[in-house]
Amino acid sequence: MYEGILPLWKEKGMTSHDCVFKLRKILKMKRIGHTGTLDPSVEGVLPICLGQATKVSEYIMDQGKTYVATISIGTSTTTEDADGDIVENDSSLKSFSREQILGVLEELTGEITQIPPMYSAVKVNGKKLYEYAREGKEVERPSRKVMIHNINLLDDAATFSGKEVTFNIEIDCGKGTYIRTLAVQIGELLGYPAHMSSLVRTSSGSFTKAQCLTLTNVQEAVNEQTLSDTLLPLKDALSGWPTLEVNDENIKSITNGQVVEIHPLLVENEKVVFLLLENPIAVYIKHPTKNGMMKPEKMFSSEKGD
Repeated sequence: MYEGILPLWKEKGMTSHDCVFKLRKILKMKRIGHTGTLDPSVEGVLPICLGQATKVSEYIMDQGKTYVATISIGTSTTTEDADGDIVENDSSLKSFSREQILGVLEELTGEITQIPPMYSAVKVNGKKLYEYAREGKEVERPSRKVMIHNINLLDDAATFSGKEVTFNIEIDCGKGTYIRTLAVQIGELLGYPAHMSSLVRTSSGSFTKAQCLTLTNVQEAVNEQTLSDTLLPLKDALSGWPTLEVNDENIKSITNGQVVEIHPLLVENEKVVFLLLENPIAVYIKHPTKNGMMKPEKMFSSEKGD
């Protein structure tokens, strides 16, 4: 069985679940998990966790992501992207200056509030929003705070196509950000309806496009018996937290997942990763009820099995 993280380049036309289904056939193993859904029309970096690495998928999902999006000003859609039906079309606009666009992007940088689109997997009263949308129902959606670390305008100027003005941006953002909704918000600040006409995810956490394999590449690597050489170690998903090698004094307690006295590094950090011969064996967090103590949040073993 394969162990580690496979940075996959998800191609257009597939869901994240489709990718996992195909990989299970190619790799002939069941213990495979993706790290968050990408819409079928979106392509880009989708880290896939194999074997024990499935335990860290939530950590990868919590990390920041980078996207390149095309924003179309002049038309809004039901889904906030190019797949939806047109809701509003305003052809009165002519163009925008680079300074106007940069001003709007700056206004949307930092912590902002978003309302998830109706066509999304966010749950309201135990039901996904897209299920309501498919029934023709619109329900009240709770707003959420998201972090936009940076937005770069990639074009010298916006392009006017006769009906719409388009421009490309690169977004470095935190967990839970809807780029579709960001496109709508950009349009609102410019005074026109808008939608996201294309999207590519160029990084997810520490995993980048340059590291990725396509499904075809994966099949070729399996055929050539070289896939294990290209998989990234589990500890790459834990790079955001400090690491410590276990020593003779604590090796037994840590490897057994015991509650122990808190390590000084954990006082200033959310988590601490303990290593044995440079391999992660446990992720420790502050104990929620026992002051001055810490407990394991995740445990990893050297055993392999499907």
